[in-house]
Amino acid sequence: MTRRSFISGMAALGLAFTMNLGAQAQDAAAYFKGKTVHFIVGLGVGGGFDAYARMIAPYLGAELGANVVVDNVPGAGGLLALNQTFTAPPDGLRLLIVNGTPAALGQLLEQDNIRYDLAKFDHLGVISAYPWIWLASKQSGIKTVAEALQPGRKVRWGGTGPSDGPADGAALTCEALKLNCQTILGYRSSSEISLAMERGEVDGLYVSDSSAANYALAGQAVPVASMARVRSALLPDVPTVYEQVKLTPDQEWWFDFRSDLNDLGRILVTAPGTAPDRLAFMREAVRRALANPALIAEGEKTQRFVAYQTPEKALQITRKVLSVATPEQKKRIREVIFGQ
Repeated sequence: MTRRSFISGMAALGLAFTMNLGAQAQDAAAYFKGKTVHFIVGLGVGGGFDAYARMIAPYLGAELGANVVVDNVPGAGGLLALNQTFTAPPDGLRLLIVNGTPAALGQLLEQDNIRYDLAKFDHLGVISAYPWIWLASKQSGIKTVAEALQPGRKVRWGGTGPSDGPADGAALTCEALKLNCQTILGYRSSSEISLAMERGEVDGLYVSDSSAANYALAGQAVPVASMARVRSALLPDVPTVYEQVKLTPDQEWWFDFRSDLNDLGRILVTAPGTAPDRLAFMREAVRRALANPALIAEGEKTQRFVAYQTPEKALQITRKVLSVATPEQKKRIREVIFGQ
C-alpha cells in the first residue's frame, strides 16, 4: 500500500465514521421528537430541587424536541425516585434530578432500602454544586454557632428522611459540636421545613446555599454558618463553621466529610443501559440547555444558579465520594445518622 492510498483510506474511514455519528444523532432526534419525557423530582412541590426542575424543563424540552413534564415522586427523602429510576426501562424518557449528597450517603452506609448504585446510573451532568448552610428560625434566638453551644440550649431540626440532606447534615453537625438536638422527620421538602421554622415547630434547617439565600432574603430564617471551609458566594457575610469555632481534628473530619459529599451537588441521571445514541443525544441536549444564556439569567434572578459540569466529571466525583470513608468511619456515621 502506498502512502497516498493509506491516507486516502484513512480519510474515507473518518468520513464514514462522521457520517455514522450524524446518522445516529438524526435517529435519536427523530426518536425524541414529540415524545413526553418525564423529569422526576424525588421531593415534594415547592422545594429547591422542584424549582430547578421546573426552571430547566422547558429549555431541555426545546433541545430534545420533546415535551418535558415535571413529576414529583416524594418518598423516603428521594430514595423512592432513585430506586424507581434505576430499574426503569432504559428508553431515555425518564430523567431524575438527584440530590447527590444523600443519594451517595445512603449507598455509602448500605441502607436497607437502597436499590440503586449511583455510579451505575447513566449520568447526564451536574447542574450545580454548592456549600450547605445552617439556618435558624428567628424565634430560636440563634444567630451564631456560639449561641447554639450555650448550656441548656436544645436545637430542633427538620428533615424529610434520615439521610435526606437536611436531616443527616443536622445529625453530623450535632455530633461534631456535641449539641443537644432533636430531629423531626416527615416534611416533604425544604420549603415545608422553612414554613415549620416560621411556625416555631423547628429551630434549624441544614440546606443548600441557593435555598438558604432565598429563605433568608424572604425573612423566613437566619443564616448561622456555611458548613464548609469556604463561604457561600450567595451569602458572603455568613462565616464558616471553621471561622466561628476552634475545631478539633475529629470535628474537622466530620465537617470535611460532609463537605466532600456536597461536591456532588444537583446531578441529572437517567436509567442505566440507555442506548448509546440516545444517551449521547440526551447529554448534548442537557449541555446545551444548561449553557443557554436565558436559563442562566433566569436562574440568577431567582438564585437558582447553574454551573454545568460534564457527565464524566459527575461520575468521577461520585466514585471518589463512594470510596471516601473507611469501614470504621462508616460505622461511626451510621451510628450518628441511624442510631445503629
